[in-house]
Amino acid sequence: MTGIPYWRLSGFYFFYFAFVGAMAPYWGLYLRSLAFNAWQIGVLMSLLQVMRIFAPNVWGHIADRTGKRVAIVQLAAVVCLIAFVGVFWVTSFWGLFVVMSLISFFWSASLPLVEATTLSHLKTRTDRYGRIRLWGSVGFILVVVGLGQALDHFPVSLLLWVVFCLVVGIVFTARFIPEAEILQHGHDPVSLMQVLRRPEVLALIVAAILMAAAHGPYYTFFTIHLVENGYSKGMAGWLWALGVVCEIGVFLIMPRVFARIRPETVLLVTLLAAGVRFVLIGWLADNLPVLLFAQVLHALTFGAYHASAMSLVHRYFVGKHQARGQALYNSLAFGVGGTFGSLYAGGVWERFGSAETFALASCFAFAAAIVFMLSSQRRAAPS
Repeated sequence: MTGIPYWRLSGFYFFYFAFVGAMAPYWGLYLRSLAFNAWQIGVLMSLLQVMRIFAPNVWGHIADRTGKRVAIVQLAAVVCLIAFVGVFWVTSFWGLFVVMSLISFFWSASLPLVEATTLSHLKTRTDRYGRIRLWGSVGFILVVVGLGQALDHFPVSLLLWVVFCLVVGIVFTARFIPEAEILQHGHDPVSLMQVLRRPEVLALIVAAILMAAAHGPYYTFFTIHLVENGYSKGMAGWLWALGVVCEIGVFLIMPRVFARIRPETVLLVTLLAAGVRFVLIGWLADNLPVLLFAQVLHALTFGAYHASAMSLVHRYFVGKHQARGQALYNSLAFGVGGTFGSLYAGGVWERFGSAETFALASCFAFAAAIVFMLSSQRRAAPS
């Protein structure tokens, strides 16, 4: 990729999603080791998403005004590292609530700004985004498999040291990301609110919120669900990794896919696949072949979904709206949707059980597909 800082961007994605690979599958196990119930675990895990409602918009607004996206990423990474030190001493619910809120506020600043920077570096070659982003998946796989094996032999407190080292990696790699030129665009005079009122943009955001909500039980309780169904932590790590390996394959082929299929069509297929996947996970987790198939579907429900969503966000939010557009998308989809997903997962899991929780997740995914499909039909209809 001539002229593109491929390895410097890829390095950041590697450590950022390695952090996710430690937190999403295993932080719930750590919280359970502190004797928290399902509702408390759901609340604490939701903080990783709650701050994505507010923080990216704050940082995105500052970045669009100053043009200093990378400087903000670097500052936020350092403060996140300092805040994380608190988890080594705090074990109470409210203490962790405060510490995890601080971690999440600064951690959530990074990704939307790096996404906007990456796409700015790529300019018109957004089809190459997946080849950079796939290194995040590699980082996720290495950590999720390695930690799964390690936690079968070592105390779950090992997780704290692993995550600390990963945040150090985020701080280090952020220092080497170059700023990208923010190109002016003919649509810049259009206000951000005018962009958000467009039916296709609204449909994408609503579908993204529902899709994130559908993933709430998966990211909060999937490992616990597997352990309760008789799988070891090491096996749980391999199952997480299987999904991400398939995701990498999808990222590699997405340029060819988009050359033949519209991102809107790809996105709709991924929403339907998510509805099927969560039913299988919820009701047939004790059937290993079915569970393996459900994890293979991660290639669609995350890899293809994310690539197509990013393509559409980059199309809709242009010029000086890029950073705030990415921030709004992340805050509404992953912030609002992800927070709601973690909270309802904790409440439904506590009262009704795991299968019913994943069945509800499936309903949210199918609802996202319906919203997006109806919007596409309205746009296609003759006036």
